[in-house]
Amino acid sequence: MHRLLEQFVSSQTYNLVRYPKIRVRTDSENPLALVAAVREELRLARVEASEIDRFSEQALSESHGDAIREVCKAWVDLGE
Repeated sequence: MHRLLEQFVSSQTYNLVRYPKIRVRTDSENPLALVAAVREELRLARVEASEIDRFSEQALSESHGDAIREVCKAWVDLGE
């Protein structure tokens, strides 16, 4: 995809949250703790296991904390 188009798509979709009614907060700065908290809230909201697995795969495929946080923000409301 052309770089300019990627930037446009990214800027247009950053506010889209898959589960906007699910709010997750954690005091930990550890990105893996955030992933665990999101997984737990998805489970408590009775989201299908396959969907939770898909979230986990996306989040854990990232190599650094900021990218993991962005994946989490795409799935749930982090209250930021």
